[in-house]
Amino acid sequence: MRHSHGYRNRGRKVLRKHPRERGYRGLSRLMYEYNIGDYVIIDVNPTFITTAPHRRYQGRVGRIVEKRGRAYVVEIQVGGKVKKIITTPDHLMPHKPVTQVPTPRET
Repeated sequence: MRHSHGYRNRGRKVLRKHPRERGYRGLSRLMYEYNIGDYVIIDVNPTFITTAPHRRYQGRVGRIVEKRGRAYVVEIQVGGKVKKIITTPDHLMPHKPVTQVPTPRET
């Protein structure tokens, strides 16, 4: 049998929900307003397939550069290139940058 080369192939672990996470995400996460310049984490929600980015971008951090209707345009650096991903807030999570780098304890 030939190997499948579909859009969602090899995504069994990435594109699934654990039993306790089934259903829709909380309203606070869906109603979160992102501004241009905010950093976000791409977290693919398998409930919404049509607006999901490719699985290679799962867990990547990007910057919002534009809003298109309900969707956002996110710039992500992959290798030496900058990619633009168009996705809805269902697949985005706010990135909380570390404000203070912990220093090793002196003994």
